[in-house]
Order: sequence, then structure tokens, then C-alpha cells
Amino acid sequence: MIRWVYAFVDRPAERFGVACDFWTRVTGTTLSAPRGDHDEFATLLPDGSADPYLKTQAVNGPGGAHLDFAVDDLARTAGLARGLGATPVHAEDGLEVLSSPGGQLFCLVSWSGEHRRPDPVTAPDGTRSRLDQVCVDLAPSVYEAEIDFWTEFTGWTSTPDRLPEFHAIRPPAELPVRILLQRLTTARPTGAHLDLACTDIEATRNWHESLGATLLARHSHWLVLQDPTETTYCLTSRPPE
Repeated sequence: MIRWVYAFVDRPAERFGVACDFWTRVTGTTLSAPRGDHDEFATLLPDGSADPYLKTQAVNGPGGAHLDFAVDDLARTAGLARGLGATPVHAEDGLEVLSSPGGQLFCLVSWSGEHRRPDPVTAPDGTRSRLDQVCVDLAPSVYEAEIDFWTEFTGWTSTPDRLPEFHAIRPPAELPVRILLQRLTTARPTGAHLDLACTDIEATRNWHESLGATLLARHSHWLVLQDPTETTYCLTSRPPE
């Protein structure tokens, strides 16, 4: 059973410090001490008694995002994922890295009791936002298989979005991150990006731009931006509460 979910902010190693500074500021968190053989991991720590649900990782190559699922039976959950078509990538004590049938990396970790979801972040102008979604960007040829996989693996509510190129995988209310599957118009390797829900996407855009982000595109209900490492993410008009 999935007990908690972490969204990973994966960013190029050569600009990792810049990424950590930006993402701690826009998520209202502080950075933990680094971990890993090359100090490539850190946790974004919320204020108060809430449990963290955001982590960051320095990666070789372009940035992106991935999910870690904290589970109470790692071996059983890993077996379920493999039975649904996931490919094992790496395993060690308390961790298993897999790839979904369409090629999206994700991790299974042992649950440590996390259960308190942080509140949304309040910007200086009083508007609120929350990093609440990982969007998996998929070639048309793997889109349906990814819907089937994530629906069966998570057991969460799985529904088509109002736009035909999107499909939402919504967790129980106590979990902090949901999954959105996006069917691209052309074939390309699977990737993922972060989405933030905002009470006012234009106000949040202004705030993020003051911290070094750049607007790339406007759509009906969301904006596409780049953070200071030139890695794409989106602001959406979903309620962050």
C-alpha cells in the first residue's frame, strides 16, 4: 500500500545550488543537509510539524522530475510493479528503482510514518500555491499503456481530464502529490515535469519571475515556465487547498 509520496526536483548537477535556492523559496521550505556519495540528494523541509514531501537530486544531463512511493511492504509492492510491466533498474536495502512500461523512472522506499501534508505556500502578495503534481509526458504510442500501469499500480482514482490529451491519477486526500499523464503530439522519450496549483497563476508567475524563472508559453488554464536552470515546469489554476 502506498502510504506517502515524494516528488523529486531533478536538476542538472552543474546548477544544482541554483535550483535548490529557487525551489526552496517557491515552496516555502529549507534545505536539509546533503546526502549521497556526491552530495547529490537533499530534502526540502517544510515549516512546523508537517512532513516533507519534496526532495531534490543533482543529475547528469537535463533536469526533470520523478516520484518516490513510500510503502509498507516494499518487496510486495515491487513485485506488483514488475507484474504490471515495470522494469527493475536498481535495488538496495530500503530502495528499489524501476521504470514504468513507457520509460518513466520511479522509486519505492520503505515508509517511515509520514502522514502530515504541508499547507500551501503564501507568497509575499498573499496568493497561495502548492507543488502538488508530477506530469508524465508521453509519446502517443505509450500513452494508453501508462494509463493502465499507473491506474493499476497506485489503485488511485483514474479519470480522463477535460482535455483529451490528459489523464489524471488522483490519490487519497491525505497524500500530497498526484500524477497527470500527458499525451504528446509527437514521439519522444518519456519525461516528467513539476506542476504547481495556484490561486492566481499570473500573480504566482510574477513572483517566480522575480526569483529567476522565465515564462515560455500560455495556455487556457496553465502557464509553462523555466526555472533558473532552464528546466520546464507549469503553473496551473487548480485550487491548492
